[in-house]
Amino acid sequence: MTATQFQQKIPLPPENAQYQLPVSALIEMALSNAEGILSESGALGVKTGAFTGRAANDRFIVKTPETEHKIAWGQTNQPVEATVFDAVYKKVMDHLSGKPYYVFNGFAGADKRYALPVQFITELASHSLFAHQMFIRPTEDELASFSPEFTLISAPTLELNPETDGTRSEVAIMLHLEKKLVLIAGTRYAGESKKSIFSVMNYLLPARNVMPMHCSVNVGADGQSAIFFGLSGTGKTTLSADASRGLIGDDEHGWSDDGIFNFEGGCYAKTIRLSKKNEPEIWHAIRYGALTENASLDPETRQYDFDDGSITENGRVAYPIHYIDNAVLTGQCGHPNAVIFLTADAFGVLPPIAKLTEEQAQYHFISGYTSKLAGTEIGITEPVATFSACFGEPFMPLPVSVYADLLVEKIRRHNVRVYLINTGWQGGAYGSGKRISIPHTRAMVNAALKNQLADVQYKPHPIFNVLVPQQCPGVPDEILDPKAQWQDPAAYDVAANTLADRFIQNFQRYTGVEPLAKSGPQISA
Repeated sequence: MTATQFQQKIPLPPENAQYQLPVSALIEMALSNAEGILSESGALGVKTGAFTGRAANDRFIVKTPETEHKIAWGQTNQPVEATVFDAVYKKVMDHLSGKPYYVFNGFAGADKRYALPVQFITELASHSLFAHQMFIRPTEDELASFSPEFTLISAPTLELNPETDGTRSEVAIMLHLEKKLVLIAGTRYAGESKKSIFSVMNYLLPARNVMPMHCSVNVGADGQSAIFFGLSGTGKTTLSADASRGLIGDDEHGWSDDGIFNFEGGCYAKTIRLSKKNEPEIWHAIRYGALTENASLDPETRQYDFDDGSITENGRVAYPIHYIDNAVLTGQCGHPNAVIFLTADAFGVLPPIAKLTEEQAQYHFISGYTSKLAGTEIGITEPVATFSACFGEPFMPLPVSVYADLLVEKIRRHNVRVYLINTGWQGGAYGSGKRISIPHTRAMVNAALKNQLADVQYKPHPIFNVLVPQQCPGVPDEILDPKAQWQDPAAYDVAANTLADRFIQNFQRYTGVEPLAKSGPQISA
C-alpha cells in the first residue's frame, strides 16, 4: 500500500510517510538514521537520552466538558487547558511536516469486540518498531479497512519551551480524550506511547463493564487462568512465568463478561541483571526484531552487559509475545479461578500468604502496597512504604472506586479466590530479616491456584485482619506466622503497627471508599 492510500486524519504530507514498514525495514532505517546499533544477538539497541523512564510530572489530560466530571483530577491526572494542547499540537505538526515520518496502524485489545484501532505517527523508526512489536499487528484484511479511533503522535526530538508553550518542561505527554488524540514531545522513551494507550483503555473500558488491569495473566492446561497484580520488584513477571502454564500477557489486560484478554501484542521487560539461567524466556527473546532501551551494549563487541546499570536501572526490552515459547497467541482466556496480589514487604511483618474477603480484596487493590528498599534511591536509608492505587495509579484516569467496584463485581460473579502473597522479608525488616525463599513462594502460588487451601484452618491476623492459613503444601507451618519468625515479638508488634498506620494514612487519600477502611489494618493496643 502506498503512502497516499492509507487513512490518516492528521494534516501531514502523505508523501513523507513511511507506512506500515516491516521489521527488517524499520531496523534498517533506524540504523541508517543512527538511532541505535545492532547487537550480536540481532536486537536493536537504543539509548533514550536524558529520559530513561516515564516523565510522570509532564503527563496531562485535557479538561473538557466531557472529561471534567469523569477524571480523578490531581497530581497524577493533571489537567491542561485545550488552548495549551492546541498550541503544542500545532508545534508538533510543524516539526513533523518537513521531514519523513513513520506510520503504524495496530490494535490495543486482543478481543476484537473491545479492540481499539490506533494509528501511531512518529519521526523515529525505532519508535515505530516499538509500536509494531508492542501492539497487536493487523492482518492484511484488517489493514485494508483500518480506521483509527485514536491517533498517537510522537515527536521525540522536539523540545518544548515552557515559557511560550505553557508546559511544565521541554517534555509533554498530553491526552485529549474528546479529540481522541495523544501527543508526546521531547522524550525518546518509547514506553510513554504504551502507557498512554493503556490510560486511554482504562478510561474507555469501564463504561462497557470491562475491568482494565495492570497485571500479568497465565493459564493452566485445565483452562483455569490466574491474575497477578504487583508493582515493580514484587515478582510479578517471575511468578507468572511458569513453563507449565500458558502466558496470556505480562502487563496490561481487560476482564470482560466472557473472560480475560491481553491489550498488547508484545512484552516490555526489564533487563537489569537479566540472566539466561534465571529468566531464560526473556533472554532468548532478545533477538532480531527485539528493541532494547538503555541496556549497556558495547559498540565494539556488540554484546550486552545486563549487570551494568550505569545508564539506568530501568533498562528495557520490547519484543513480540510470540518470542515466548509458551505464549497463548490468541491473547485470550477464560475467567480466573484466582487473583493474586503480590507485595514485597521490606518491613517483614506481612504474612507470606493470606486469603482475602471481597472487602479486603477491594481495600488491598486500592492500596496497591509494596516497599522501596534502603539504598535503591538517594536519601532512602530505611524501607519506605509505597502505595499505587489499583497497582497502576499513574495510568488510571477514573476514580479508584470505579475500578475497585468492577473488580469485586467480577470476583463475586465468577466465585474467584483472592490471595495476598508477600515476596519480601520475614524474621525482621530488610537488613536484619531474610527474604522469603522463591521455592516457598512458588509453593504458595501453586497451592492458591490449585485450590489446595480450601480446607485448611485460617486465623485472622490481629493487626492486618487478613486470613492466614495454618498449613500450606510445600511450606513449613512455622513460616506462615510472621510474628513467630521474629526473635523479639514486641519489636514485631511495633513494626507491624507502624506499617498498619501507613496503610491507614494512605487510604484516607481516597473518597467514595470510606466504608472499606474497616477491612484494612487496625492498630493494636
